[in-house]
Amino acid sequence: MKNVVVLGGGKIGGAVAALLHGSGDYGVTVADRDADNLAHLGSGIGREAMDIGDSAALERLLAGQYAVISAAPYHLTTRIAFAAKTAGAHYLDLTEDVASTRAVRALADRAETAFIPQCGLAPGFISIVAQDMAARFDSLQDVRLRVGALPVYPSNALSYNLTWSTEGLINEYCEPCEAIVHGERRETTALEELESFALDGVTYEAFNTSGGLGSLSETLAGRVRNLNYRTIRYPGHATIMKLLLNDLGLRHRRDVLKDILETNIPQTAQDVVVIFVTASGWREGRLTQETYAHKVYAGKVRGVPMSAIQATTASSVCAVLDLLATGALRARGMVRQEEIALGAFLDNRFGRVYARLEDRPAAIVHLEAAE
Repeated sequence: MKNVVVLGGGKIGGAVAALLHGSGDYGVTVADRDADNLAHLGSGIGREAMDIGDSAALERLLAGQYAVISAAPYHLTTRIAFAAKTAGAHYLDLTEDVASTRAVRALADRAETAFIPQCGLAPGFISIVAQDMAARFDSLQDVRLRVGALPVYPSNALSYNLTWSTEGLINEYCEPCEAIVHGERRETTALEELESFALDGVTYEAFNTSGGLGSLSETLAGRVRNLNYRTIRYPGHATIMKLLLNDLGLRHRRDVLKDILETNIPQTAQDVVVIFVTASGWREGRLTQETYAHKVYAGKVRGVPMSAIQATTASSVCAVLDLLATGALRARGMVRQEEIALGAFLDNRFGRVYARLEDRPAAIVHLEAAE
């Protein structure tokens, strides 16, 4: 049995702990300063009440551990990664923050353990899918990644409910976005380049947000003409968020915006994750397009009730940890998401949450079918 520490016992961290503990192959300890988060954990999961920002206490906790999974706020990422390196533990995280990930890459240089950042849905699984698609073209033209976690029953002007970290949500709406445009890597502006598309008869909008590409812009640089990532929402969401962030200046008062959202926008466990990736390029002398479309709804994963964003995010990092533990991934230095084979990921006991029905390429899969 391998011992693992999960930092952060919120919606995602708690789901990660439940899945790993339920497998019987991992001894799991969750660390959080919020007693309520620890109290909600299932029996058999270790609890450590502590301030994750306390570097000395963190290093003591990580000593002798096989791996640490960070489900903590993005601004703690660098501190956690440094503590993991000092303690000699493998490091995995769920951050979408670009600056934090760059710091993790620097720490991974000459490390004796693996550093695998951005192991969630987007960045994370979406990069694995995109790389798998890209590899099937003789030469690439465009790769477009679209992902969204949405309420099944939207009932407010934002057409949105809180399903994951509010701090992370605000951060991806504010920070610069990476893209490749006409063959050149560049930064684009969050909430811009609004587009509309339909899937299964439902109309969505999509717009730039930060962090979703992970390291894919580096991996595909020089190989693709256009590469971009956009977040999926219901129509009208971007306009309201631009009012709040730009016109009312709340991008400069993120704590105020966080309080407004958490006070007035309800959480929901009735959500759907929408994944939509298109790639085009030349194959056997013909210009060809390929599309990966998928929806995952809330339900039970390995007997544990979860929202769709909990299930997809937690299952993704658990699958990566499993692949690392079984020797399917490099065990030292920086490991990018796109180095992970899609087939191996989907064959994994945790990664099966993402598996589509074979006879429907754009299938809707309820999580009960993945147990």
